[in-house]
Amino acid sequence: MKLLLFYAHKWWFKTASKSLPQVPDINIEDSLDNTVVVFYHAEKEDEEKGKGLLDKFIKNIKWLAGKFGTRNVVIHSFNHLSSSKASPEFSEQMIKQATERLQNAGYIVMCTPFGYFNEFFMHVGGESLAKVFKEF
Repeated sequence: MKLLLFYAHKWWFKTASKSLPQVPDINIEDSLDNTVVVFYHAEKEDEEKGKGLLDKFIKNIKWLAGKFGTRNVVIHSFNHLSSSKASPEFSEQMIKQATERLQNAGYIVMCTPFGYFNEFFMHVGGESLAKVFKEF
């Protein structure tokens, strides 16, 4: 799994077009301030890693959110961080499970629609920790 995490003063997105033909038609525009933005990429080998993978996913998000004192999280599927790709079903399920766990822990979670290309704007903080790459 690869994560590109940002602390953003402002995040805005709008659906642009489908990347998976089977997903429902959605036209959404939304924004969130003072948020951790997670560009998430599940790799093929992640499908065999079990629950520990989800735990690390959540732990990294909570860690960065804690550094900036925010409970806001954006999860964005970004299938461009590796040539190895998990199945769309696995990737979408990981997002759903992470969202549920974060919400149960009191976080506000926004997910960009899975299976879509999106237009987005992100005002990233200047601090060193405002831009973090993790792989596990």
